Amino acid sequence: MEALGIAFEERLAEIESYLAFLEGIEAEARSGPPRLGHAGALITTQQQRILYSGVFLQLYNLVEATIVKCLDGVTEAALKAATWSPGDLTIELRREWVRVMARTHVDLNYENRLESALGLCDHLVASLPVAGFKVEKGGGGNWDDETIEQIADRLGFNLRVTADTHSAIKRPFKDDLGPLQLVKKLRNSLAHGSISFAECGENLTVGELRDLASRTAAYLREVVAAFRSYIDGHGYIIAAKRPLVVVA
Repeated sequence: MEALGIAFEERLAEIESYLAFLEGIEAEARSGPPRLGHAGALITTQQQRILYSGVFLQLYNLVEATIVKCLDGVTEAALKAATWSPGDLTIELRREWVRVMARTHVDLNYENRLESALGLCDHLVASLPVAGFKVEKGGGGNWDDETIEQIADRLGFNLRVTADTHSAIKRPFKDDLGPLQLVKKLRNSLAHGSISFAECGENLTVGELRDLASRTAAYLREVVAAFRSYIDGHGYIIAAKRPLVVVA
């Protein structure tokens, strides 16, 4: 999970660098059309809006990458010791394991369904440890604070963030949507061609984009911390089998 925190901060630093670039352009625009470099090409209003819209793509990339790595961290921890049996897993994580082993989430014909069921049966009969699975994350393009909370519930732990962070991520940012909901909506609208990049970046300031990035980053940091606590505390294992965690 330490690597996850590093990867998160590296991606966030890219966004911060991009926002600093946009701030420079916005500052120049106050005294006339901004240029690329001292005597470079002029940046038009349309181009400026297109550049602003890129923040939504970067923020969504940060959200999805962070949550995918958090979920992979859970299963990697469960598999790392190579000694946990399916019965050692909490009912929530055991359900995820069965979902993958029996392929219950896939539309199969009767022969393939039988093969999947036999594979699960053989694993249990041989009393093999849990191995080779990842939490099914669902279709891409759908991550926001609500879906993050839902998948935490699916794993059997209550995703807690501080009151200030919770308020900031739920408070409407634009069009009655919270920060992550807006990021998801505009990212998907761009991906599906529903709006143009210039339309996406219209009527926005860099200050507003910084606020959006700040609220998103603060929330994701606490999500990472919650997943780290869940993993370090062996929350994926039934209470009777959890190793004793020694606090230094």
